[in-house]
Amino acid sequence: MEQGLLNVVDIEATCWDGQPPPGQVSEIIEVGLTVVDLDSLERVARHRILVRPRRSAVSAFCTELTGLTRSEVDTGLPFPDACRLLAAEHGAGERPWASWGDYDRKQFARQCRATGTAYPFGQRHTNAKAAFTDARGLRKRPGMAQALELAGLPLEGRHHSGADDAWNVAALVLTLARSGNWPSPQAG
Repeated sequence: MEQGLLNVVDIEATCWDGQPPPGQVSEIIEVGLTVVDLDSLERVARHRILVRPRRSAVSAFCTELTGLTRSEVDTGLPFPDACRLLAAEHGAGERPWASWGDYDRKQFARQCRATGTAYPFGQRHTNAKAAFTDARGLRKRPGMAQALELAGLPLEGRHHSGADDAWNVAALVLTLARSGNWPSPQAG
């Protein structure tokens, strides 16, 4: 059964209305992960990992966007522990994974480099936004909410919640898989 599983990941990071304050950088504060079984074409698990930022603080803008508060993320795991948890309990290194666009993959890589943390994911990543755009023959890559609308799917939960967005992206992955448009994960 493990071979047909795909991790769909969506992160939220510290953000500001404009540039970060001096000395602060954008850091992951939530990892949403939905496990998709590509054989049964079902979402089979849903996870949420809160991550405590080390070099930034949650701004009022960030709370308004994500719903996450400073006190809430302060209860989260340190980033290296969150990465170890992804690898140990969620098969992040073995399973292929997908995200909506390349931001999530690049932010993980950037933050792992900056903190000297082992990258938790394997090399088999699929940009679900690109797959959706190609399958639909669209000229512009839509945001997740617009893609749900185009696919006739509801936006479940809160937009810009990592756990809810991963759940919604997983629904889009399943529509692509059901129509034969989900690419086989490639290395690289």
